[in-house]
Amino acid sequence: MKAAILNNGVVQIHMAVFLFGFAGLFGKFLSCSPLYIVLGRTFFASIALFIFARLFSKTLLFSFSKKEISCFLLQGILLALHWWSFFLSIQISSVAIGLITFSTFPLFVTFLEPLFFKEKLKPLDIFIASAVFIGILLVIPDFNFSNNITKGGFYGIISGFTFALLALVNRRNARISDFVAIAFYQNLFAAVFLILPITILQIIPPQLSDFPSLIFLGVVCTALAHTLFIKSLILIRAQTAAVIAGLEPVYGVILAFFWLNEIPQARTLIGGLIIISTTLFAGCQSNKK
Repeated sequence: MKAAILNNGVVQIHMAVFLFGFAGLFGKFLSCSPLYIVLGRTFFASIALFIFARLFSKTLLFSFSKKEISCFLLQGILLALHWWSFFLSIQISSVAIGLITFSTFPLFVTFLEPLFFKEKLKPLDIFIASAVFIGILLVIPDFNFSNNITKGGFYGIISGFTFALLALVNRRNARISDFVAIAFYQNLFAAVFLILPITILQIIPPQLSDFPSLIFLGVVCTALAHTLFIKSLILIRAQTAAVIAGLEPVYGVILAFFWLNEIPQARTLIGGLIIISTTLFAGCQSNKK
């Protein structure tokens, strides 16, 4: 019986991570601006999460204080910046570059966490950060911004940095424990935040043929994926979840190979292996503590 429950949780988290990795491919599937991709993703995700909260959850979406709503607003802005830079990285370079450079976020968490929470930087943290940095040097061929791989890698690193900030803000606001409300407000405020730059820059809107993909990205790859991920944590250990979550770039690169015929260079694969394995090791060490 216990084995069946564990397997159910493992299946759920693998499905969630698979969908997270699959989301990266939409940077290539869709020809519209990354701002519109993120707007569509967050808008349709917030609708799906609202319906889920009203029909299947006991979540009270409108029972938070002004201070808590302000926290959600900050999280929404960080989420919008994270996904915008992520999809921009993929559009400029490749799915592999975007996913691998985004996976550098533990490097930023390592150095930002002591500032946020007044914790000491440990020698192991410095070693992990150094290994991730070596992986970055391998993934990015040179520092010439006329090179699309370099430019895409830069925006991928920005995506990792903003995701690290989002993770730290979420940790600080951990007293707000209802994941449905957090996910709903993050996506809602991210969508609202994106309206301003889209209006000012007068970006060409997506075509009608793009909307099915945007709906799928928001409902399945975002709302459903986050719900599966959080639900799996009830059934499996956090350490197991951390290890499986580190497979997101692996799933994404494999999917890009079969769907888009993208074949990463050997140097990119080696650098990605260093970054991903270091991230998995860091996650295991963190959960042991």
